[in-house]
Amino acid sequence: MWKYVVKRILWLFVTMLGVAFVMFTILYFTPGDPAELLLGATATEAEKALKREMLGLNKTYVGQLADYFYQTFIQFDLGTSWVYETPVATQLIERLPRTIGMNLASIIITTVIGIPMGIMAARNQGKWQDYGVIGASIVFISMPNFWVSLMCVLLFSVQLGWLPSSGIGGIQYYILPVLTGSLASIAGNARQARSAMLEVIRADFVTTARAKGQSEDKIVTKHMLPNAMMPLITMLGGRFGMIVAGSSITERIFSIPGVGLYMLTGIGNRDYPIVRGCTLFFATFAAVCVLLTDLCYAWIDPRIKAQYQSGKRG
Repeated sequence: MWKYVVKRILWLFVTMLGVAFVMFTILYFTPGDPAELLLGATATEAEKALKREMLGLNKTYVGQLADYFYQTFIQFDLGTSWVYETPVATQLIERLPRTIGMNLASIIITTVIGIPMGIMAARNQGKWQDYGVIGASIVFISMPNFWVSLMCVLLFSVQLGWLPSSGIGGIQYYILPVLTGSLASIAGNARQARSAMLEVIRADFVTTARAKGQSEDKIVTKHMLPNAMMPLITMLGGRFGMIVAGSSITERIFSIPGVGLYMLTGIGNRDYPIVRGCTLFFATFAAVCVLLTDLCYAWIDPRIKAQYQSGKRG
């Protein structure tokens, strides 16, 4: 088991190096002059040349790549924003609690509501409860998140005046972002839970448990749900992996100064240190979530744990 964990951690570093290399290369060959964008079109060639020298843009591709890797992986420095002139790591630390808090609340809501809805639909397959969950899931999944966000702003902020439409402050500022970010996820969780439960609902061990006279609630909680958890864990692991990278549109619409909005602003300003730093952070966070998801597999399913211990799984 420990060999597997160590191997995955080593692959995590390889992933970070690969993501850093690819992102640096894409930005390097992107058309346009960041110095001209920062100084404006009225800047002279001498001023642009001086700015490129200050930013290290006058070096070759290999020279810039070496400087970037040394700064990031040796000095552990994500760089300084060209526009705001503040350390990228400092801004990430400052903005991260808002992004994680908003998305974590959304994940909790979607899990608490979506999974029980899917279980209810599976237990009542072919009945009105099942059709109701399927219909609602199709509707909410089909609606674009940005459109739902705008409609909620028009209804609850503009028309009713119940909630603020943007900014940060008290808990009331996060109700609409969490609500709009949860609707589609609730539908997705319900559909996944329904499918997972239907795969085990007619299994032999469920039939045996019913033959022994066990109650239906006990069969669901003790037999069906544990065996249906694997795809649900995969789904939740993916949700956690996107907890910081998947909120850019929501943060833009509701003007929440989180990590996602910081990334979008960096892209718009051609602020390469912000784009590189955020991308590397997103990739690392997602890779860690995938590792934790795999470890949860072993904790829940003894068969997988046995494979880890026997060294059959690399």
